[in-house]
Amino acid sequence: MLSDFLSRFHVQRDHEPTVISLGQIWVDIMMDVKELPAAGEFINARHVSRSVSGSFRVLQAASKMGARTENASIMGTGHWATYIHEKMKRAHVVSTGQVNGTRDNGFRIVLNDGSAKTFIASHGAESMGDVRMFDHVTPREGDVVYISGTSLMNESAVGVNEFIKRPECSPDERTFKIVINPTNSLQLVSDQLLEHLVLARPIWSLNRQEARTLASRLAVHVDESSTLTVGGGFDESMFKLCEALGNALHSTVILRAGARGAWVSRKNRPVVHIEGFETKATHIRSAGPCHTGALCALLAEGWDIEDAVQIANAAASIAIAHNKHGIPTSASFEESVALAQTAVKETAQGRMLS
Repeated sequence: MLSDFLSRFHVQRDHEPTVISLGQIWVDIMMDVKELPAAGEFINARHVSRSVSGSFRVLQAASKMGARTENASIMGTGHWATYIHEKMKRAHVVSTGQVNGTRDNGFRIVLNDGSAKTFIASHGAESMGDVRMFDHVTPREGDVVYISGTSLMNESAVGVNEFIKRPECSPDERTFKIVINPTNSLQLVSDQLLEHLVLARPIWSLNRQEARTLASRLAVHVDESSTLTVGGGFDESMFKLCEALGNALHSTVILRAGARGAWVSRKNRPVVHIEGFETKATHIRSAGPCHTGALCALLAEGWDIEDAVQIANAAASIAIAHNKHGIPTSASFEESVALAQTAVKETAQGRMLS
């Protein structure tokens, strides 16, 4: 049973807030191999599995946490699109985007040798679009719009750019939240689009590699000299990186670090570290989408950033420890709260005493 502290977060509204994704969805075909083949060599895969990937994993995680979810990106027509629609239906994700009647959704071949993954992508309908592709997206108060890193590249980028330029997306006018998880390939994102994203002041959710890539693209200098000393370390490095990006972006930055939790920078506030949860990994896929999906669901419910990150940390920890065919299994709200409840109660008690 949830505590009174948790139940007070449920906000009653005329409109039930929705997590709306502008990200791309495709299919992953993972092949477990002993080792990567040499050019011209023939090998057998030890195991083959397929799964819906891209922004679906964020929407699936948000839905598992109890949020209404909507895929607003382009879908194709064909075998892979049908498979994706079946999985979205099971996950209670509504698809409202345009339909490309001549192209199927794309797929990726993922070769997994147990230590690293190698990707071969074939893009499809999800990567196509124009300036009007998101005209049907009209977020209402309390909604959360999720933008993935892949949607910032190829033809879909023009649609994201057009959406983010709307007057209602400006920080002073916006009644909904925007959460963005950028890509490691930020060098492929246009200067204009990146500028518009920065000006929109979304919530940035990143891992360490993505954060360093963004810092490099924005020419943000991060002084990590003290972390190279005997007394320096990972936590201090993450703190400095989160602080530097927060100061440069003038927006909320969530810097994820697996079992170490996350560092959160908010405008005009000091950086805080939200502890994570120790867990044993059962796969090598990232639980980042599970964290981001849980975060979006809780923000749509009206949760404060730091409290939402704490539960998202728990959800990601559960996802790291559980998998189906190597794919992290999204956690429910109840499961996440059960893991984090002790820390939540301690936080609540500390606030009541302060």
